[in-house]
Amino acid sequence: MGARRQLGRIRRLVVKVGSGLITTPAAGPERRRISALAADLAAARGEPAREIVLVSSGAIATGMARLALPRRPRSMPETQAAAAVGQSALMRHYESAFKRHGLQVGQILLTAQDIGDRARYLNARNTLLALLRFGVLPIVNENDTVAVEEIKVGDNDNLSALVASLIEADLLVLLTDVDGLFTSNPAIDTAAQKLDTVEAVTDDIARLVWAGAGVGSVGGMATKLQAAQKAATAGVPMIIANGRTEHVLERLLDGEALGTYFAPKTDRLGARKRWIAFAVPPQGRLTVDAGAVRALTLGGKSLLPSGVVQVDGDFAAGEVSAGMGAVVVHHMDLPLAEKYGELEAADFDVFPTVGGQLT
Repeated sequence: MGARRQLGRIRRLVVKVGSGLITTPAAGPERRRISALAADLAAARGEPAREIVLVSSGAIATGMARLALPRRPRSMPETQAAAAVGQSALMRHYESAFKRHGLQVGQILLTAQDIGDRARYLNARNTLLALLRFGVLPIVNENDTVAVEEIKVGDNDNLSALVASLIEADLLVLLTDVDGLFTSNPAIDTAAQKLDTVEAVTDDIARLVWAGAGVGSVGGMATKLQAAQKAATAGVPMIIANGRTEHVLERLLDGEALGTYFAPKTDRLGARKRWIAFAVPPQGRLTVDAGAVRALTLGGKSLLPSGVVQVDGDFAAGEVSAGMGAVVVHHMDLPLAEKYGELEAADFDVFPTVGGQLT
């Protein structure tokens, strides 16, 4: 757990802020906190301007306050209604706060469908990069007004990691209400110790998760560790830090050892493999024989059709299935169950995984 922080030059930064930092249950958007965040982000841009994307939660929490809801809605329509009311109100607060620093903001709302479809994924990337070229600060959120369970990313921790991979960021910072990853819950355990650096999210690290999501929040430390795995695979370092710490972004960018730093992998995946690994839900499952297992896990080889012994589900051309990893299926004009014995080797692209993560 002792990897040194190697931030290097940060030209492109993704910052995620949770609902608890910018909203209150009673009032919704908290003007003072949003103003402080805007000031910190504006200072972090520096001269020449650093490119920054903000991934912001808070739309549902804002809508809950505006609709006087005592707790997070349980039904999807009510959740979507709260998001619809809250998103525009939250953006007005952001626009006002950043205007004081001479910054324009632009809203990007995404669903898992936008990320899972290759063409829409690339279009989202191009839009984000265009906004950055215009000097606009993009504010990204999941499109909770239309997303249903089947097309939800689910939480903005994972969404921020996908955005960081999408635009090839140099650093991802998750701002939360704790000082980093601790060995136990510091609110109830005085012996809890903060980890300064984490080289990899192992099973031992995953066991350090404790519940901490608030009334208007989704996720917690578990989703932040998922985000760390995605970011690391994309070659992006990540830091979990306390968003209430004064000038936290400036201090992090100056090299101060705040929060918990998650080291990136040195052998980062290519852009297409990252999309396959994290953005595309598998549509079925392939069972392979022992020879294929050895070839995939030990030899780093491709999957040959002769190694497929069972198929579960139907796949269209270009879709991804699960097996010994993420498998992209090509040239599918008939159900795979009828055709896999006749396929050529070129009909599969295989990216082996370990523990659900691409190697």
